[in-house]
Amino acid sequence: MSSKGNYAKQLEQLIDDFKVRGEHPRILLHACCAPCSSYCLEYLREYFDITLFYYNPNITMADEYHKRVAEAERLIGEYNRQVEEQDFEGMNSDENARMIELLEGIYNPSDYINAIKGLESCPEGGERCTKCFELRLEESARIAKEKGYDYFTTTLTISPMKDADRLNLIGQKMGEKYGVKFLPSDFKKKNGYKRSIELSHKFGLYRQDFCGCAFSKAEREKQKQEKQLEEQLKQN
Repeated sequence: MSSKGNYAKQLEQLIDDFKVRGEHPRILLHACCAPCSSYCLEYLREYFDITLFYYNPNITMADEYHKRVAEAERLIGEYNRQVEEQDFEGMNSDENARMIELLEGIYNPSDYINAIKGLESCPEGGERCTKCFELRLEESARIAKEKGYDYFTTTLTISPMKDADRLNLIGQKMGEKYGVKFLPSDFKKKNGYKRSIELSHKFGLYRQDFCGCAFSKAEREKQKQEKQLEEQLKQN
């Protein structure tokens, strides 16, 4: 998976085409968490009928999983309130913004554990993450096809730590497998990631500091310990 593309530009072109034709396609937007969803929803809700699909069996800690689901529900509630009241103060949306639905996938951490079996010792960002992306995007494609959505995509491309090329190529592959269109994206572009931080502050969203799995949590704890040790050494 080495080919690269300007996915943000491709998305803009598709949106321009939708506007010309007066279309509002139905899209299943796979969500990793509320903070990452915030900008993606703000941007897409003017052009699509969105269902946010929360499917993350990689979050093997049940309390963490349910906390993130609750934040996604709360964010969608706030966005839908804005539509109902036509109150978009401080938002990059207007009266064209549409209501958003939430669909929670099956939470079965063993699906993730089985998918990454044998890759437990891989470094963060490596092949283990690829298998995780494939698991979540394949289920998103399957559900999108089953329920008749026009497109599916993922909020994962908003993260500076995630490879947009890898995610888009996986999404395209899964779309072809299930016969449903994958919407290209690189949501971090044009200050998308920065905007997600602003929106997280605006709505007081819980911002986790690790991707979700136990491996990413351990890596993050290691980084924090190393930073703490470095600061201690500077003070001595």
